[in-house]
Amino acid sequence: MGRRPERLAESIREEVARIVASDLKDPRLGFVTITRVEVTHDLGHARVLVGVLGDEAERERSMSGLHRAAGFVRREIGRRLRIRIVPEIEFRYDKGIEATDRVARLLQETPASAEGAVGAATDTSGEDPEPDGGDEPAGRS
Repeated sequence: MGRRPERLAESIREEVARIVASDLKDPRLGFVTITRVEVTHDLGHARVLVGVLGDEAERERSMSGLHRAAGFVRREIGRRLRIRIVPEIEFRYDKGIEATDRVARLLQETPASAEGAVGAATDTSGEDPEPDGGDEPAGRS
């Protein structure tokens, strides 16, 4: 992606986050986070990737509300960024957040087994494992 689409994508991400947080009054919207925006090279389409906190039903309701508000969001972006050609806005659920959340939950579930593995790998007896000092390679003095 060139420099202009990258700059425009970041500007759109910031504005969409502001619009969702303050201007959209749809009761279907839950806790929505705008994770990133991908803009095509011709600046005609913008894919807005969002994360939604909650279960599957809440995610579906929030995505439905965002799809319904896409026209309003597009008009507001055009007005706020003052760009001549405003990209079509397409909201998509960011599955990367779901994977990150799953890994975080797995890590939280297994702290006892991880501590046991770390404790076995480190020797806490206070004795020097190598009687010759251990810092210098063998054969060098």
